[in-house]
Amino acid sequence: MRLLHVMLRVGELERSIAFYTEVLGMTLLRRKDYPGGRFTNAFLGYGPESETTVLELTHNWDTSSYDLGGGYGHIALGVDDIQAACDGIAARGGKVVRPPGPMKHSSTVIAFIEDPDGYKVELIQLQPCQPAA
Repeated sequence: MRLLHVMLRVGELERSIAFYTEVLGMTLLRRKDYPGGRFTNAFLGYGPESETTVLELTHNWDTSSYDLGGGYGHIALGVDDIQAACDGIAARGGKVVRPPGPMKHSSTVIAFIEDPDGYKVELIQLQPCQPAA
C-alpha cells in the first residue's frame, strides 16, 4: 500500500490551482469535470501520480467556501532552505502565517503558510541551512 492523494475542497478552483502551481511550484497533472455531479477534480503534485503522493482539489460548483472545522491540521512539505522558500512564497503572493523557527519542544525548523481557502501548509527544513561564508 501507499498513500495516493490528499483531497481538499476549494471555493475557487482556478485561484487554488494558481496558488499550488505558481506559489508552491506544483504541476497540474490532470483535471476532470463531472457535470452530473456538478464538481471538478484537479490533481497536482511534484511528480507523476504513479510515483508520488499528490493533492486533489475538489471544487463543488455550487459552493464558494467551506468551514474548515477543527479536525483539519495541515499538509506538510519538506524544503531544503526554509527561509528561501518562505521568501519566495511571499514574493509570489503567498501568505506566511508563521515565519521559520524551531518547532515548540524541538529543534526542527518549521514555518506555516496559508492557501487561498485558509488551509495551512507546513514547511519543514529537511537539512540544516549552511551559514553564509
